[in-house]
Amino acid sequence: MTEKYIEQKLVKAVKERGGIAPKFVSPGLDGVPDRIVLLPMGRMAFVELKAPGNKMRPLQVKRKTQLEALGFLVYCIDGVEQIGGVLDEIKNRM
Repeated sequence: MTEKYIEQKLVKAVKERGGIAPKFVSPGLDGVPDRIVLLPMGRMAFVELKAPGNKMRPLQVKRKTQLEALGFLVYCIDGVEQIGGVLDEIKNRM
């Protein structure tokens, strides 16, 4: 299973829940997460995708910490089985 495959499954699952998951690109700021997940009712989170067993690089961990310090949800998904649970958490966050 590749990172690209997991990413495609995430995008499809978000769409099925009525949301979008645009690619997140930030010129001049390396290490940002791969996708922004936007769900109905203003729910959002950042998602970094990895191939199974791969971990975030130190700069990616730094960006995750920065975003979380601002109050945003940030997830790292390395398997399709995690997608449903992550989307449930985003949806149910108050």
